[in-house]
Amino acid sequence: MRCTAALRSAGLVLALLPATTLAAEGGVASHGPAHVDLWKLANFALFAGAAVYVLRKRAGVFFRSRTEQIQRAIREAAAFEQDAEKRLAEIEQRLAGVSEEIELMRQQAAQEAAAERARLERQIQEEMQKIQEEASQEIEAMVKSARQRLRAEAAELAIALAAEQIRQRMTAEDDDRWIRGMAEELSRRAPGVG
Repeated sequence: MRCTAALRSAGLVLALLPATTLAAEGGVASHGPAHVDLWKLANFALFAGAAVYVLRKRAGVFFRSRTEQIQRAIREAAAFEQDAEKRLAEIEQRLAGVSEEIELMRQQAAQEAAAERARLERQIQEEMQKIQEEASQEIEAMVKSARQRLRAEAAELAIALAAEQIRQRMTAEDDDRWIRGMAEELSRRAPGVG
């Protein structure tokens, strides 16, 4: 507010200054070059003195406050610039470290990938070994079962062949003799018969 009032006063003085000067010159021109209107000159001097006093008083305050504002703005700008430079230095330092971090991350990723690949290869080998062992056990069980079936079939064939040979060699008399022998054997074994 004081700045505005000082500017208004300065503007008023500057606006009235040419009018006062022209009036003083006009008086000189109308009365001749030797005649100077002392009242107009005194009026002008009084007005100029008042203007200088008002301008000096208000302009000094205005210029001091404006100077302080400018100095404060300069200090704030300097502080802001220092802060910006500090942040820029931090960002540049981070950016310099980013390439190192990226390289480190690449190395870690490569190591992790190699470890994962080795783990998967071990797991696949273990799974293959388990499958081979299970297949081998199944094959053994199938071979054992086939051998048992083969033995059973061979035994059945041997029995059938032996029965056929016995039938071919046996006559009706051999048949009766065999039945009697069985009956005697059963009667000896049976309790209470006898």
